[in-house]
Amino acid sequence: MKQHSAVRRLTLLSAASATAVLVTAGPAAAHVEVESEKAQALAENVEIKFDAESESNTAGITGIRVVLPEGMDPAGVAYGEGPKGWKFTAAADGYTVEGPAVKAGANAEYSIVVKQLPDAKELAFKTLQSYSDGRTDRWIELDESGENPAPVLKLKAAAPGAEPAASPSTTESASPTPAPTVEETADTSAAPQAADTEKDADGGLSAGAWTAIVAAVLVVAAAVAFVVRRRGGGATQE
Repeated sequence: MKQHSAVRRLTLLSAASATAVLVTAGPAAAHVEVESEKAQALAENVEIKFDAESESNTAGITGIRVVLPEGMDPAGVAYGEGPKGWKFTAAADGYTVEGPAVKAGANAEYSIVVKQLPDAKELAFKTLQSYSDGRTDRWIELDESGENPAPVLKLKAAAPGAEPAASPSTTESASPTPAPTVEETADTSAAPQAADTEKDADGGLSAGAWTAIVAAVLVVAAAVAFVVRRRGGGATQE
């Protein structure tokens, strides 16, 4: 009877351990939302709004680095509005908006104004999202079903008679600040949180969380097997 109670306690402990890991695994996978009231190919003077969701409860978002989609000229992009104290810096392939960290756990919302959208069906904005503790979330995958998809803006077909406008002259705007590409940043940036931000595609848990669950189950299974063997040995001696 005592041995049976021990097995039952070990089984309950396994369930409790797995539950604890699930509870402490961290927030669900976040991402960057993008929307526009004038999401139409070749539309002019379009405001595009972004909502960069936070994946940290302990650090605030400090900046957003964006690579513009093909066909969108950085010289034709201006800053709309964003978190207090944030500034917009143009780059050769996109832009950066950054400033004082927003409140830990809070999203960073900002907007840009585009002189004219390209003639396309959708626009993907590869995004690097930085935090005050040095962490970087990389929303750069073009596959929307991937673990780290880039925000994508779907566009309606161009209005009848709409034509592409002349590209803004680089001599009429401030020279963009050279910046590394998203891929280069991803290769050279230190990412101590990389293991924590790798999420299981089915459940949104990190690889570390699944490892802990498997380890807990294996330990309990070994303990149960040991108790059963001892119980069998005792029965043989009797």
